[in-house]
Amino acid sequence: MADKGTPTPLLVTLMALTTVSGLVDAVCYLGLGRVFTANMTGNVVVLGFAVAGARGFSVTATLTSLAFFLIGAFCAGRAALWLLRGDAVRNRLLLVAMGTEACFVATAALIAALAVTVATGWARYVVIALLAFAMGVRNATVRRLAVADLTTTVLTMTLTGLAADSRVAGGAGRGSARKIAAVAAMLLGAIAGALLLKISLVPPLAAAAALALLVAVAYLPAARRTA
Repeated sequence: MADKGTPTPLLVTLMALTTVSGLVDAVCYLGLGRVFTANMTGNVVVLGFAVAGARGFSVTATLTSLAFFLIGAFCAGRAALWLLRGDAVRNRLLLVAMGTEACFVATAALIAALAVTVATGWARYVVIALLAFAMGVRNATVRRLAVADLTTTVLTMTLTGLAADSRVAGGAGRGSARKIAAVAAMLLGAIAGALLLKISLVPPLAAAAALALLVAVAYLPAARRTA
């Protein structure tokens, strides 16, 4: 899975964050009324369904997710302008993004635990907003890292590359292991999220927050080595 020029700790970290995306979107789509907070491509399509009046889709919930995702991405972009000066600070920026994600997802889990319901009302929109903001911060940060095939939230180009660049298709097959691992990580997160959701929204959200925090702590030594 290691790639020339991309440290293994960074690759493993991004794989783990891909798993978190599966957890988060399982919670949102299945538990918060067919809305995504990590996968904005899907969210735009969902918005189209909602505008057309399809049952089970909400214009306001989807727009809330899109808006707070953009706000999160904007904030991360501004933070990058202040912090991004070489690899050492790039690693620090990733740590800040993961810490932010862990805090916001943990707060969403807390609200889900305390609210009477998150299926409707203010709690639903607050949880969506918190998760979307966190995913916006992470997406903007990962975009700055520009690691091929590891956006952590969407797999369309990863799957396209897996097929189009394969040896069977006449390509070199470079990066196939990484692409397959990314797909497996997202799938694992989605399965885990759907299973934990059978208990309530709290376990998958708590698991996502804990994994994001664990990954940040585990990545800290690697970030310090390049400081």
